[in-house]
Amino acid sequence: MEVVAKLLELAGIDRERVQLRRVSAAEGALFTEYVKEISEKTTELGPFDPNEKRLQLAAIERALGSRRLRWLYGMEKQLEVKENVYGEKTDPELMSEILNEAIVSEYYKAMIIEVLKDGPLSVREMAEKTGIPVYTISLRLNELEREGKAEFDSHEGTTAKFISTAA
Repeated sequence: MEVVAKLLELAGIDRERVQLRRVSAAEGALFTEYVKEISEKTTELGPFDPNEKRLQLAAIERALGSRRLRWLYGMEKQLEVKENVYGEKTDPELMSEILNEAIVSEYYKAMIIEVLKDGPLSVREMAEKTGIPVYTISLRLNELEREGKAEFDSHEGTTAKFISTAA
């Protein structure tokens, strides 16, 4: 849930809009209390128009499906509690740092892939559409090219245009 919360934060969506609670079928009163609490919070936050955040929501979904985030999140507790193949435990602060960097990186790459669906774009055009700094776009675009998910398409004068090759 922490990964989803961080992605929502990056997308500019209040992390309180998504909650996960575990309730047994025998805990009807607790379930009712949770529904009331979440309903009140949702009312307090006001309406949410998914169309206004279409790009960000698509990027969140793509990032959550990335192999890197799924693996890191799945291995986080095992690496912190159990030993790795070298007989060492991973420092929880280091693991949190690594996971946070991966969340940001995968979200930005997902945003780039999503804006490239509309056709060839320059780095500056991608930055304008996503709000991500030009330098960060360049770094993440380079990673996407190495992963085979984006590629050079054409020139417009001296400006390179890129397209997505991701499904």
